[in-house]
Amino acid sequence: MSSNLPAQMKAVEISQPGGPEVLKPASRPVPSPGPGEVLIKVVAAGVNGPDLMQRKGLYPAPPGASDLPGLEVSGVVASVGGKVGRWSVGDEVTALTNGGGYAEYCTVDATHCLPVPKGIALLDAGGLPETFFTVWSNVFIGAGLSAGETFLVHGGAGGIGATAIQLGKAFGAKVIATDSPAERCAFCRDLGANRVIDYKQEDFVEAVRQEGGANVILDIVGGPNIEKNFKAASHDCRIIQLAFAAGSKIEVNLMPVMLKRLTYTGSTLRTRPPAYKARVAQELEARVWPQIEGGRIRVMTRQTFPLEQAAKAHALMESAQHIGKIVLKVTD
Repeated sequence: MSSNLPAQMKAVEISQPGGPEVLKPASRPVPSPGPGEVLIKVVAAGVNGPDLMQRKGLYPAPPGASDLPGLEVSGVVASVGGKVGRWSVGDEVTALTNGGGYAEYCTVDATHCLPVPKGIALLDAGGLPETFFTVWSNVFIGAGLSAGETFLVHGGAGGIGATAIQLGKAFGAKVIATDSPAERCAFCRDLGANRVIDYKQEDFVEAVRQEGGANVILDIVGGPNIEKNFKAASHDCRIIQLAFAAGSKIEVNLMPVMLKRLTYTGSTLRTRPPAYKARVAQELEARVWPQIEGGRIRVMTRQTFPLEQAAKAHALMESAQHIGKIVLKVTD
């Protein structure tokens, strides 16, 4: 480790499973990067759904990972472990982490780091990796969304949804988004969705059927949406379940899965093998970062909180009243 690094750092830890109030400021030793890792001085950390689940005790950190929340960061490389070829001290990066982002310093697999896209502020870059890795790996690698297909995105104004709308449009899909109320629907339209459905005012199944049915569906809602998705799907539709805001335990008629040849899948990114995440990073840099640099995909930071107010950030995300990404500012 570089000798000019402090021994201790500010962090926010989960004092016990529970509500936002269990997030507490703490002091932790600055970690050292192992072989193949870099140590990042964190400028910003994105707030994501898995952070909330971890705080509630429902999504424990994998073996060997930091117990601190925070799955994405941006910052400056402060130290480099052995066997790291690409990155040097002083490089500005954005990175997917296995945890530990809610802190002044965070160790990250060097192959899960990306350069900050040209024209994007370092603070905003802290909200890029988690949603872009998630959507790219599930929608494009997993489901193979193709140009000309109809892509149904639920919760379009949130972090995952807003990323999905923009990626779908950038790569030639027809995007239908659902959300509520009107302000969130307007945000989806502004991102380029071809049709936006206020699910509290309109039956999304009928609306999607009017468009010929969906070829790919991305859902973070679950609950009653699961069976409705089967009805809104076209034949050979690929349905991706990434969260269960309305519950995961339901009684459902699976007959449409057989009759329509549906593929119904789900995944978590954190437990994917490191080599898979490295592949996603390479594809994002090659295919998506140019879209961001060209202004065709924009960052969606809407609200920023200082690290010490992580509990307020979690409460806002849990209220489902936010639009776009919530980011914690860690250091200048």
